[in-house]
Amino acid sequence: MDQRTAKQYFSTELLNWYMQNKRDLPWRRHRNPYYIWVSEIMLQQTRVETVKPYFERFITRFPALTDLAEAPEEDVLKLWEGLGYYSRARNLQAAAKQVLELHGGEVPSEKDAVFNLKGVGPYTAGAILSIAFNQPEPAVDGNVMRVLSRYFLIEDDIMKGSTRVKMETLAAELIPQGRAGDFNQALMELGALVCTPKSPHCLTCPVMEMCKGRIEGREDTLPVKKKAKPPRPEQRIAALVTGTSTNEGKILVRQRPQTGLLARMWELPHVLASVPGGLASQVPDEPAMDMMKGHLLEEGYAVNPKEFWKIAEHTFSHIHWNLQVYHCEQAEHIVSPAMVAERNESYKTEGDVYKWIGPEDMETMAFPNVFLKLIKEHFVL
Repeated sequence: MDQRTAKQYFSTELLNWYMQNKRDLPWRRHRNPYYIWVSEIMLQQTRVETVKPYFERFITRFPALTDLAEAPEEDVLKLWEGLGYYSRARNLQAAAKQVLELHGGEVPSEKDAVFNLKGVGPYTAGAILSIAFNQPEPAVDGNVMRVLSRYFLIEDDIMKGSTRVKMETLAAELIPQGRAGDFNQALMELGALVCTPKSPHCLTCPVMEMCKGRIEGREDTLPVKKKAKPPRPEQRIAALVTGTSTNEGKILVRQRPQTGLLARMWELPHVLASVPGGLASQVPDEPAMDMMKGHLLEEGYAVNPKEFWKIAEHTFSHIHWNLQVYHCEQAEHIVSPAMVAERNESYKTEGDVYKWIGPEDMETMAFPNVFLKLIKEHFVL
């Protein structure tokens, strides 16, 4: 069959399948553009099952876009805690403020206006415009590129920008008139449930009869995707410092700088460890504890290292942290006012960079997942 027939078959059969098999997801129960926007941001690089409870908590706390725009950033980050990629939450709130200022609190339906929102790229814009406003805009993510690569036997590297543009053009041509929202969700659903990255379920696929990738036996080798550069390994020494005297029952945490990785989130104190040549390496216990002790003393806190606790790991898109975590005990509180002032100026935050906290503080302070797990384990939360 020719390309036109293949496209018509694909669109018709995919939509029929979707209407009978679509999952009941919280953000599909309405056409509220704000809710759709929030769900699409959360779903970036995150599984549906993980997102569902986060979405429901987020919408309960911020039921309207105005609520999100006017909320303290700490509240937003706390509700995002554990989802990772925290710049998504910051950008979402910044964009909500844009909408409040420029569009009267109503998510715009104009393409240029949506594209100009902070943190909104081609995929998210296409999802908002098609799902919320039924505009014939493509929404091409990894799932969609995988489906199209296999069905149309496209062998271009999907990591290239030119391939994405090609896929967006093709996806736009496939959208049935008046069914943009359903069709884009159907494409995403097929990629998530049937045309999976590994071991695709071809026998249950609604478009298998005309899938060129399946016919050519290429379903397991498509899409073509150049391997990304592996994250840089970093060995870090971390301290779980327990307090004494007036800080009994508390631990020492610090807030990260105003900008950069995990900006303004709270964490256990930690320091990069290295060996000659700059290569990350496992550091023996005694030198590691001395390194952490020296670092905290420079920051104004005297501690007595006690013992190695455990190894913790966390992978960002470009860095892999291997954390050697040590139990330490507060020796004495010797924070210098001049040191605090200088540190605050460099971090651009208000108040102390470091803080003693108890279990009750975990309700309001946002921590990256790797530190959240460690602190919860310590406090037995």
